[in-house]
Formats: sequence, structure tokens, C-alpha cells
Amino acid sequence: MKAVRDAVPIDAVVAEYLQLKSAGGGNLKGLCPFHDEKTPSFQVSPSKGLFHCFGCGEGGDTLAFVMKVDHLSFTEAVERLAGQAAITLRYEEGGHVPGRQQGERIRLVEAHRAAAAFYVEQLAGAEAEIARRFLAARGFDQAAAGHFGVGYAPAGWDALVRFLRGKGFTDRELITAGLALESRRGGAIDRFRGRLIWPIRDITGEVIGFGARKLRDDDQGPKYLNTSETPLYRKSQVLYGIDLAKKEIARTGRAVVVEGYTDVMACHLAGVTNAIATCGTSFGGDHIKILRRLLMDNATSEVVFTFDGDEAGQKAALRAFEDDQKFAAETSIAVTPGGMDPCELRLAEGDSAVLRLIEGRTPLFAFALRSIVSRYNLDTDEGRVAALDAAVPVVAAIKNQALRDRYAIRLLGMAGMATQAEEQSVIRRVRALARARAAGQGAPVRPDFAGRGPERRPAGPPQNVPRGPRLDLRSPAHRVERELLKLALQFPALVSPAFDAYGEDEFTGPPYAQVRRVIAEAGGVEFADAEYLTRVREFAPDDAVRMMVTELAVEPVMHKSPEFYAGEVLVRVRMNAVERRIAQVLATQARLNAQGVREDAPEFVAAQNELWALQQYGQRLRGHGAAAL
Repeated sequence: MKAVRDAVPIDAVVAEYLQLKSAGGGNLKGLCPFHDEKTPSFQVSPSKGLFHCFGCGEGGDTLAFVMKVDHLSFTEAVERLAGQAAITLRYEEGGHVPGRQQGERIRLVEAHRAAAAFYVEQLAGAEAEIARRFLAARGFDQAAAGHFGVGYAPAGWDALVRFLRGKGFTDRELITAGLALESRRGGAIDRFRGRLIWPIRDITGEVIGFGARKLRDDDQGPKYLNTSETPLYRKSQVLYGIDLAKKEIARTGRAVVVEGYTDVMACHLAGVTNAIATCGTSFGGDHIKILRRLLMDNATSEVVFTFDGDEAGQKAALRAFEDDQKFAAETSIAVTPGGMDPCELRLAEGDSAVLRLIEGRTPLFAFALRSIVSRYNLDTDEGRVAALDAAVPVVAAIKNQALRDRYAIRLLGMAGMATQAEEQSVIRRVRALARARAAGQGAPVRPDFAGRGPERRPAGPPQNVPRGPRLDLRSPAHRVERELLKLALQFPALVSPAFDAYGEDEFTGPPYAQVRRVIAEAGGVEFADAEYLTRVREFAPDDAVRMMVTELAVEPVMHKSPEFYAGEVLVRVRMNAVERRIAQVLATQARLNAQGVREDAPEFVAAQNELWALQQYGQRLRGHGAAAL
């Protein structure tokens, strides 16, 4: 397993799912893929092959990350990493028999990969002429189809099934994968027949499903048919084009959300290579999490939604407004002219029109306010006041305080109310409502584009509290003990051999004492080698201690020069232990005095001698530092 674990760097694996930036000390940080957060607490240590989230407590090595993020078994994670590294695995009990012994997920991914290649090959055949005409009519040539892996599903009942059976896949696997349906006779038939096919890939580039567009009038199915929910494919967690767009999204800090496969193709071909789309569902919470991890969710990032200007587009904008509060990024709306989608716009006016559409985007709040105010009769005082009442909660939801005040003033202009007294009044109202919301006294506001006034939604459930043992890190003793354990795990040579002489009782935090014990059981720092951290984690008695080891192995040391810091931390932990023992001995002497024990009694003399030795040792530590250890 070590060969597989070490073959693919952990930062390369993690970077397939989220944007990583330097965290100092050789570590990298990003937004955690395992819980919802606004500031990066997820750290990766490439040199140690470990990750840890200081928000939710998840941590481990490369295999643990792959198992957790893709819901794989241990065997499936090993097989996946081995496949990436071109490592041939050998299985016990009869050797390597891929058709029988590979994990289910790996088999399903391979089936999809083979199916995608089959569909691409079919697009060149005579039967697929109708599909090629469809693509050409929308401005997509052969190169464009190849770039996006577009293919064609033959109209026969079982063309794909027969092909994949020949590759060694069973009917049950094809049905589980969503590539086939069970026929009335108990066999398998193709799910997609006579349709144009788009492969849907996950963020790592693996094909996990397909979208199919009908081409013939006699096709009685829906216009678009997607893969059903499978162990690989969950539409609420998939963004079409994310594999192609992720690098540009991370580089530019901008994501463009469009509505369909052809819109993504049109945007990318026009130069908007950060465009993505949902797959048969509205943009929701799981999609937001994917984008936030790529954008690092900072205030300079931006998410642009494209909608047409009709009523359906307005409703889509409403949904985008609701999601805005889940982003730290700014959100904008690009409204396509004449009800055209980006694909139609590119076809009618060229690539430059698509670029202008995105560059001409409108901040979401401005769009929302105009939509609300337009519903009221602004020729009457009653209409103007009603418009103001409906829109003030929307302005109060703006995260940036300076921008809130500017939009409050802009709102007055939209409603035709521009006196100085009215300006001061609306600013006060907006600020008061924003303070109430910040204090938890106001529920999230959903704007009403139909003119009924703002609706309030109950606040969501509280976030999960971080797992793991609690420590009072305000305690100087706990802080320095933590630092010493971090040094012992990350830079064992810097604290060797002194650290190995430290007892568990020198660590006052019980979790820290457990980690100290595990390090000792793993052989101590003096014999740290390439397998040291793996060995320490394996000696952990339970997941809580193992997670603490991982956390301490990844968390940066609180000094830019550990080699100068190590001696100081060693001394401080030992000095704290000496001072605690001195206090205990003094308490013993006080108790003996209270009991009337003579100062020349053996127990009193023993306490006095120990006190003198401790005080001398403390003086040497203060005077000579690590040299006195």
C-alpha cells in the first residue's frame, strides 16, 4: 500500500477537488470538501502525505482522502490511485482477476469510460448524420465535438450493451451504472438510443454519466435525458464542464453558470472557459460547495449567472439571489438579449457577443432591486412606499457595509424618493436591519419579484461543532505542549534525543499525553525514518488519537524557523513541569507543617531535598536553555 500511497502526491490528488494556496511552512490550504466553511481551515502537508481540517477534524493520508471524498472502500481507493500511477496490483487468493475482484466503483467508471469511447466512435457513422447536422446547425464542428467528447447512441435496442458485454461487463453492472435498463425478458437494453450524447465528468475528469438529446420526431422521450441516480452519478452534485473549467475558475476567481450543454460548449469556444452548467436540475447547495472550494470563497471572487430576460429567467434569478448569501464571492447576472441563450447568441452574433454578454454583467443586487421596484406603481406615494418596504430587506442583506449604504441611496432613486431626510431614514432602516441579521435576530430574506413583499425563511440548523477532544488553548501550558508535539511529529530530528526522555505526565492535556505515549510506542523521535509518521498513526489506539496525530502533523509550527524554536519549546515544557512539581512539593510541606511534623523528620527532609534539586534544575534551565536538558 505504501507504493500506491506514495506514487501520487497528496497535493496533486486534493487539487483535483479544490483550489490550494500556500499556508506557509511548505503546507497548502483550501476550503474543506467535507464541511461548509467560509475561511480555509483544510491543510495539506505534501512532505508528509497528510491532510487535516482544523474545522471539522477530518484528516489522514492520500488513501483516506480519496475514500472520504468519493465514498470509496479501502480497496477501491487503492485501485483508483494505482490506476493513476500505472501500478499493477496483485490480489491474494488466486492473483489479479479484474473482472471479479475490482471494487464496484472502479468497474462502473471503466464501463463509463468504454461507453464514452463507443459513443464517440458512433458519431462518425452513417446513422449519426442527423447528430452531425444538429451540431453543425449550432456552430459546432468535428473538433468542437471531439474536445467535449460528444458522441452518438445508435437507435438499436442493445448496441452498447453488446459492445460492453464484449469488454467483460455484466448486465447487472451496466444496469447499476445507468447505462442500460432491464428488459421485460430479464436481459439488458440500452438506456440511450438514437440520441446525441454528452459525457458528464466529475471534477477529476472521470466520466460518471451521460446527457442525451433527442434528434427524431418519433422519439417519444423527453427532449433531454440524463443518467439516472447511480452510485457514481448524483445530479445535485455534478456540474457539467467542471473538469475543463476548474483551472480557469481557480486562476481568474470567476465562474460562469449557464443552463445547458450547448451553452457550455459555446462559451468555451468563444473564450469563456470558466463556464459550467447543472445537469437537469436547478443550481443548489451542493453545486455551491464545489464552486466555493475552487474560488477559495473570498470577496474578490465572482459567480456570474446567465439567464434570458423572460419570466422563467426572472425566477432563475430569484433562486440565484437566495444562493448569494452562501457565497463570500460577489454574484452577478448576465441577461441574454432577445431571450437567446449563449449558444444562440454565438451563432447569431459570433464569439465576441458571448464575451460582451459576460463582461456586461449586472451585480445581482442591482438586478434584484430593479425587478422588485418595477412591480409597483411609482406614480403614487403608496406605491413608492410599498416598493421601498419590499426592497429594504434586500439591501440589508448585502454583505459589504459601504456597498449597502450606496444601494440604499440607489434604491431611493429607483423609487423616486430623493430628499435628504428620506435618504437618512432609509440608511438608518437598512443599517438597523443589517445589525439585527448579524446578531441572529433576522431570518434570511427572499425577495419577492411578484410584488407581494419580502418573505422570511426560518434560519437553517446550526453548523456541526468540530469533533475531537476539547483543550483549553488559552492555557500557555497547553499551547506549548501542542507546539512540542508538532515539532516531534514534523521535525523529529530537531527535538531528538531530548524529547524521548519526556514523560507523559509532562503533558497536562490528556489528548497530548496520549499522543506522547503513541510516539513512544512507535519507537520515539530518535529512530524517526521515512515510515515514522505512518508508524505513529498506526499505533494510535483509536480514531480520536489518530486524528489528533494527523492534526498535529499538519498544523504549521508557530515559528518561521523551527530549528531555532525547538530548543525553546523543549525548555518551556520541561520548565512548566518543574514548576508544577515545585508547587506540589510546597503543598506537601505545608500539609506536613499543619500536621505538626518536625522539619528533621524523614518525609520533611525528603521533600526539602527534592525542592532544592528542582529549584537548582529550574535555574539551570533558565540560564542555559536546552543545554541543561
